[in-house]
Amino acid sequence: MTIWPLLSRTGRTFALAGLVAVAGCDVRGNTEPGETAPPPIVIDQEGDGRIVHVEHQERFPLVTAVGHEVAPALTVTGVVNPDVSRAIPVVSLASGRVVEVRARLGDDVRQGQLLLRIQSADVSAAIADTKKARADEVLAKSQLERASQLYCRGAIARKDLELAQSTAAKAAVDVDNATNRLRVLGVDATSPPPTGMVDIVAPASGVITEQNVANAAGVKTLDNSPNLFTISDLSHVWIVCDVYEHDVPTVRVGDPAEIHVAALPGQVLRGRIGNIGPILDPTLRTAKVRVEVVNPGWLRIGMFVTATFHSQTTEMRVVVPA
Repeated sequence: MTIWPLLSRTGRTFALAGLVAVAGCDVRGNTEPGETAPPPIVIDQEGDGRIVHVEHQERFPLVTAVGHEVAPALTVTGVVNPDVSRAIPVVSLASGRVVEVRARLGDDVRQGQLLLRIQSADVSAAIADTKKARADEVLAKSQLERASQLYCRGAIARKDLELAQSTAAKAAVDVDNATNRLRVLGVDATSPPPTGMVDIVAPASGVITEQNVANAAGVKTLDNSPNLFTISDLSHVWIVCDVYEHDVPTVRVGDPAEIHVAALPGQVLRGRIGNIGPILDPTLRTAKVRVEVVNPGWLRIGMFVTATFHSQTTEMRVVVPA
């Protein structure tokens, strides 16, 4: 159905005029061919379109691309951490109050070096128990000698001699128990201090990487108390790197790694992947990859490094001479 017959005479006149106007505008818009026509094509040199004209061709020799097997490499960032297997805690089994601190965080210490002194009531009680046990042992031995002489003369029965022997044996056990308690508390049992003072010495040589004690501080027993110090052997350190989850399948335990230190651009360390963390960081979506390296002496805990992992498997890639 067309609407033309339905228009009035006046409407037909206006519609016809509009069509004429549109046609006129279209004709006038195409009167200048330069505005819509494409630019002319300029050909400098005719010939085969596959050939590119290059000046000084001797500078760009043709070479043949060849296949080459290479090991894929992955570069990530990491941080230097102490080897936790070489970290030794310093604890005190005797509670008391710190009267002197001889070492600080970051100090190099030697095995047997005095770290701090604690005045402890536990040590005082252990010293007193040791003295009582030794006194009882002396009395028991004296009674045993007397009982032996009387038994030889027939003055006492055999059961009295056996009772004296049992008493002397129990006294010796009490002395050993008290002496061992002093050793556990860190006190020399042969010459215990009279004031209940206990010296805490370094159990191994290394660097103090943690300190949780200060002068006049109270030291509790091992129940929920932190270590007084932590001594780390920094001859071997860990490089802990963050590897994104889509790159985790490309690394394997045992792959070689090159460590570049940001603070020392010319130094390169070599190690191998010792562990790949089974848990991803929920925020960064990365896994912790641990590289174990030997510390040449200039690595510091907390240094930023760049690690390059080289896969043990190779891939075929296309290469050209450099």
